[in-house]
Amino acid sequence: MSQTRVLNEKKENFNNKADDITKRVYQEGLDAVIESGILQSAKNVGDIAPSFSLKNAVGQTVNLKDYLAKGPVVLVWYRGGWCPYCNINLQYLQQELPKFKAAGANLIALTPELPDQSINTSDKHNLEFEVLSDVGNEIAKAYGVVFKLTAEVAEIYNKKFDLNTHNGDTTNELPLAATYIINTNGKIEYAFLDADYRNRAEPSEITAFLKKM
Repeated sequence: MSQTRVLNEKKENFNNKADDITKRVYQEGLDAVIESGILQSAKNVGDIAPSFSLKNAVGQTVNLKDYLAKGPVVLVWYRGGWCPYCNINLQYLQQELPKFKAAGANLIALTPELPDQSINTSDKHNLEFEVLSDVGNEIAKAYGVVFKLTAEVAEIYNKKFDLNTHNGDTTNELPLAATYIINTNGKIEYAFLDADYRNRAEPSEITAFLKKM
């Protein structure tokens, strides 16, 4: 079953079970992302990808340039281990990872969650790729993929799972669930940007694109 089908079933299940107020609040949150203009201002195909260095789960410095010296990089953002859609995406990315590597590419995932939280997510899904904490969304801001939750959505998130504790701040900011493919020259060749966090780049399509590069 494709990732897209699983995500759509998850979305349909939410729509069948959620009350009208919650659905309205979440839809208004998605509308606010679109109205912010982030989809137009974020880094896109043809742009140079901002470089970065972050610590991984064991304290080693991970540098984008070092990875690009080995081959293309698939760069993915996920909102946090609390997000069921993110967890589905991470599982499918892990399944597809051997094909990424066969195409000469490496995968790096970024999250605004604090390191302890990102380590838990990595261990939970037995992830074999770098999962890095972008505390304060600093790298996400460089790529232009950060937005602020509406007050109503932020209230729900903090009541349900304490978003502020997960991220170590009270900004109520999150990244888009963006995916980029960056070539060895640091140029963005592929970009998946969507205001709806429930939509993700299909891993098999990422592999197909890598094979064409």
